[in-house]
Amino acid sequence: MSPDSRREYRDSIKQRYHHAAKLEKGQILDEFCQVTGYNRKYAIRVLNQKNYKTTKKKRRGRKGKYTNPLIIVILYRLWQWTNLPCSKRLKAIIPIWLPFYPSPISRELYNDLCAISPATIDRLMKSQRSKYKKMGLSTTKPGTMLKKQIPIATNQWDQRRPGYIEADTVAHCGSSTMGSFVYTINCVDIATQWTEQYAVWGKGETGVLKGLINIEKRLPFDLLGFDCDNGSEFLNWPIQKHYLNRTRPVNFTRSRPYYKNDNAHIEQKNWTHIRQFLGYARFEKPELVEMINELYETEWRLLFNYFIPYVKLLDKTREGSKTTKMYDQPRTPYQRLKACPDISENIKKQLTLEFVSLNPVKLREAVAQKIKQILKVALP
Repeated sequence: MSPDSRREYRDSIKQRYHHAAKLEKGQILDEFCQVTGYNRKYAIRVLNQKNYKTTKKKRRGRKGKYTNPLIIVILYRLWQWTNLPCSKRLKAIIPIWLPFYPSPISRELYNDLCAISPATIDRLMKSQRSKYKKMGLSTTKPGTMLKKQIPIATNQWDQRRPGYIEADTVAHCGSSTMGSFVYTINCVDIATQWTEQYAVWGKGETGVLKGLINIEKRLPFDLLGFDCDNGSEFLNWPIQKHYLNRTRPVNFTRSRPYYKNDNAHIEQKNWTHIRQFLGYARFEKPELVEMINELYETEWRLLFNYFIPYVKLLDKTREGSKTTKMYDQPRTPYQRLKACPDISENIKKQLTLEFVSLNPVKLREAVAQKIKQILKVALP
């Protein structure tokens, strides 16, 4: 019999025991001892005890450090502003974003927030977590013309030098792929996680090529390699000539057909950088292309590349059915470029000047406002 059950049983017969005659008390006591297993003398003390209160056990260990309710408020706001990151990434976000927090923060609270561990963040934020189960539609159609000319790459994750990017298209088609609508060309540098986006109308080779040229101009490093899936928007003659017919040809490769995880870096960014912000609405108005590109080329790229840290997979081992993954410390693409020996000091200086002139809170507000305007046009 559990302690809780004993207490409930005691409370149920205590009143009857106090008002019973001597002979009946003995019978109640015998029954009580038989059910609970108590010694008779101890059972008498329990039943005769007055004003018995069940006190909650005192929490063992030292006093909790993060009892200030403002800590949870600030963590929750930063978590929302930075697109619901995991606790390890949120830990890296705190010192970057706190100096720009709109409300004044005391020195003690600032130190507590900077010292908080990812495990504590998980515990404090447990009630705020939510899951997203939306799924998008794939619009990749195989491009068969150049499969023999463009080699397959399966070791693209081993790149340590900036300049090797993965690319993919995200369809803003809603629940149907019929007709024409907006696509986003999404690119990520494997070494630094630097991302660039460009919106196009449909997947015609002319528009996609224009988008790739625009993205290459915005990269803070030289393009050395281009890896994509087997979609016809990338595997065509104009794009092949663009990358191979130049003084320093770009290493143009593709993933294996039907192996989606070959492009794991960009597939992840399709969700975190596009879907979580623009959602799954259908963008079927041509004027949206200019509005989305105006966002991508300004606040969007600055927010993601300068103020949102990411982790990179360092090692993955499998023992039986268990897979163990090891990640590096969360860092922003800007921080990775600053630490990269292949980037010139001139470029690093330009990036630093741009970084110190930015405010992540204002960037986040501007992004939210422009997304609101885009959705207003797309969903009148």
